[in-house]
Amino acid sequence: MSPVVFGVQPSVRAAYRAHAADVGTSIISVYNKLSGLETPTSSELVRSSARALAPRIAHMDGERAPWLAGYRVKIIDGNCLPASAHRIQELREAEGRALPGKALVVSEPAQGLVTDVFPCEDGQAQERALLGAVLTRVTRDDLWIADRNFCPRAFLTEIDARGGFFVIREPQGLPWEMVSPLRSCGRTPTGQLAPQRVCVVDAQGHQPVCRRLQITRDHATRDGDTMLYILANFPRQVSAQRVAQLDQNRWKLATAFQH
Repeated sequence: MSPVVFGVQPSVRAAYRAHAADVGTSIISVYNKLSGLETPTSSELVRSSARALAPRIAHMDGERAPWLAGYRVKIIDGNCLPASAHRIQELREAEGRALPGKALVVSEPAQGLVTDVFPCEDGQAQERALLGAVLTRVTRDDLWIADRNFCPRAFLTEIDARGGFFVIREPQGLPWEMVSPLRSCGRTPTGQLAPQRVCVVDAQGHQPVCRRLQITRDHATRDGDTMLYILANFPRQVSAQRVAQLDQNRWKLATAFQH
């Protein structure tokens, strides 16, 4: 599939002919396999490619400056697979048509790579339903950056329990207990900044203390928000301005799905 994806071969059949001796089975069996490819196979293709490419990027001095020294930055976002054009013509505009699958995608800006993917065949599934699989990938000193769709209490507290860190937009209605009040501490490039300390308690009784940053924006976001809140569990040595900048940098990778 790699020669087809990268345009080296024009089709699966052409790639098969070029590598028939290595494949060791019939072209019909290849097509049957592709028609029922398991989602773990797709995930491992992404992970194995990243494992192979990362050391080559490092060897060629191609790594980018780290967003935050000492942390392995991982940006996670959801994406619905753009497969609507492949439905039969009569169903493409139907209101009750089945949605294509979706995936949670992890990118690492230091390498410029997508390093992990969590596909789901159910296009109706919520992104939060896939977070259990994501937690199995969390390791010490990871820094996970995400939008408000990735902010359930259990996800935050489990990242903290595994020795990881997060910078995640706070959604409305997230319960927390105040440890210290908001206090102004200057500006970011987009507005006024006021941090405070809060305690997020999950159903198992975990109570990590986090920093909660309030950003009063000079201009509304494209969604009309003039007030944003960010939750982070960094030590005090990382400034509130630096945390806000990490959240802002996340948007620089928003077009990764189009590349």
